[in-house]
Amino acid sequence: MTAMDEGARQASDDDELEVTAYHEAGHALMAVHVGARVREMSLNPAAEGKLDRYAEVAVEWPRQEFATREYQIKAMQVALAGPAAEMRYRGEPLHPGFVSEWAADWQAAWDASACLANDAAQRVSLLEHWTTYVYRWLDRAEHWAALAAIVDHLLAHEYLEGDEIDDIVAPWLA
Repeated sequence: MTAMDEGARQASDDDELEVTAYHEAGHALMAVHVGARVREMSLNPAAEGKLDRYAEVAVEWPRQEFATREYQIKAMQVALAGPAAEMRYRGEPLHPGFVSEWAADWQAAWDASACLANDAAQRVSLLEHWTTYVYRWLDRAEHWAALAAIVDHLLAHEYLEGDEIDDIVAPWLA
C-alpha cells in the first residue's frame, strides 16, 4: 500500500468515525430533549473499518414519569434520532428501514410502536412520521449546534459521561 493509499484509507476511516459520532449524538441529544438521561456514550475508533460500527449511548428512562404511550413515542424519537442525524449530516434523505447499519434503530422504534398502531402499514407510516419530525427538529439551528457540540466532544474524548452531555447541550436546550 502506498503512502497515498494509506492516507486515503485513513481519511475514509476518519469520515466514517465522524458519521458514527453524528449518529450517536443524535440519539443522545434526543434522549436529553425528551426527558431521559444519558448515562454515558462512547465511540470506538479501533472498530472502524469493520462491518459493524461500534459506538454506544446508554439511556436511562425515568419510567415512573411517563405514561406508556408517552414513553413509547419518546423511545421511537430516540431510536430514530441517530439515523435522522446521520441523514442530515450526509445530506441524504434515506429511509431508516432500508439501511442495514440502522436495523437495530429501526427495530427499536418498531418495537416501541407496537401498541400505537394496529397493523404493519400503520406502524411504518407512524415511524415515517416520527422520522420526519425528528429530522426537522434536528434541522433547527440550536438543535444542530447542540448536536455538533456533542460530536466535537465525543470525537475528542471517545467517551462522555451523562453529566458532561447535559453540560454540553445546556446552552441550546435551556
